Amino acid sequence: MIKLTAKAVIFALCAMLVIGTAYARTEGEKPKKEKLTARELIESGKKVGVHRIIKSADPELMYSEGLKYYGREKWKPAGDLFDASLPYYVGNIQEDSISFFAARCKFKQRDYSNATVELDEFRRKFGRSIFIEDAEAMLSMCYYYLAPDATRDQTTTSQAIIAFSEFIERYPNSTRVEAFTNLINELTERLKEKAYLNAYTYFKIQRYNSAIVALRNALKTYPETPYREEILYLITVSNYQVAHNSIEEKKGERYLNVLDSYYSFINEFPESKHLKELERYTKEAKNYLDKNNIEKQK
Repeated sequence: MIKLTAKAVIFALCAMLVIGTAYARTEGEKPKKEKLTARELIESGKKVGVHRIIKSADPELMYSEGLKYYGREKWKPAGDLFDASLPYYVGNIQEDSISFFAARCKFKQRDYSNATVELDEFRRKFGRSIFIEDAEAMLSMCYYYLAPDATRDQTTTSQAIIAFSEFIERYPNSTRVEAFTNLINELTERLKEKAYLNAYTYFKIQRYNSAIVALRNALKTYPETPYREEILYLITVSNYQVAHNSIEEKKGERYLNVLDSYYSFINEFPESKHLKELERYTKEAKNYLDKNNIEKQK
């Protein structure tokens, strides 16, 4: 009796094993459920990351989702999507709009260097685009934001002034004209300061002949400079230093230059705080000229 029971148990276990293996094989043979695409997930209301949208290589999806982020002023994801979709639209009617949106996203992120490159390329390539006025306005502002203070090289400052001026010439009825005119004035003041600082550097290191040339050039270029009094003062002092330390054969001519620059100075600034100092220099110049019978000119 016991032997029969054992055989029955063994048989039952073997049967269960066979059934289990067969079931497992059947389950394994079931087709795997396909993963939904980025588009399908979005259409079903799911949130999909920007990276996955780009990885989908679906240009229409990238562009449409980029527009959604753009509308919500999410400039970084919008820009990434526009950048990724743009190669698919080269030569297409939508190329100019995507190019503009991509550049504007960079502008809004204050990535002015890259925005400048893209906007400059945009105006060259899409001169008849409906976005051209806005693109040229942004390009001007990029140069403005990139322009450094007066202690550094002012190439970008000059580019900004040129860009603003060209914009005003092309779009005289634009609502931006007044603001851009004010910015031109602001940047021009910066150039005036730079011209003065450059000339003053020569004076500070006692290269007086170079200082005189640079100071006069600053006045010639910017006659309305707010540094006019200081520049005329420095020209007089520089002329005095050149004359005072000159060889005998050249002192007469150079002391005459001192008087000439002094009279130019007091003609414009008769109440200047520098008068007492300059009068000492002119007194030395006059004494030398009188002693050597050199005719003074006024």
